[in-house]
Amino acid sequence: MVLKGEIRPIAAGAHGFDTNVALGAAQLAAARAQGFAFAVRYLSRHTPQPQGDLSQAEANRILDAGLGLMVAQHVAAEGWRPTGELGADYGAAAVANAHEIGLPAGINVWLDLEGIDSTAPAEDVIAYCNAWIDAVAAAGLVAGLYVGSAAILSGDQLYWRIKVQHYWHSGSVVPDIPHRGYQIFQRIAQNDAPFGVPIDRNVAKPDGLGGSARMLVRV
Repeated sequence: MVLKGEIRPIAAGAHGFDTNVALGAAQLAAARAQGFAFAVRYLSRHTPQPQGDLSQAEANRILDAGLGLMVAQHVAAEGWRPTGELGADYGAAAVANAHEIGLPAGINVWLDLEGIDSTAPAEDVIAYCNAWIDAVAAAGLVAGLYVGSAAILSGDQLYWRIKVQHYWHSGSVVPDIPHRGYQIFQRIAQNDAPFGVPIDRNVAKPDGLGGSARMLVRV
């Protein structure tokens, strides 16, 4: 069953969070009361979704609490090596898990690009990203790119060679995206758990070309 709601751009200045912890109704109510407007939860690189990653029940709790929802896929352990084939496999898993949860077409699904083996060729990273993006786009989902540390690619490569229009600036030092810039900016702080679970904070801002991240909201 597809989750009920509407896809909307995230308003400029809206605060959100990402977390690797499943969220209960009380925690979500507290997050909303503290001014958070959206949440980012996780999809697995494999199928089906394991316990602890986003489920349809949790997605409904997030939406019922008045928060917008986006998803990201877990990245492999630090030092992994990307290939086009791996990108296609992980992209297919992201689609399958998104469908299991009931995520609708048009929502941002974020590819987490970080922790890559420093000897990996840039062309392999590009092939990985674009194969993943192609798989997600074919299902009607809208790919976004989370740019983390050790992502290998330069700003020019991220802009000119990767087939996305949505970029998320991690809490690490990362390249600027020429011409467009970022739509989500992350802040990482130790022991940040304002409603009882560890989070990274994020703020939304339209990019230099007027694009915004796209979340699902209950209406």
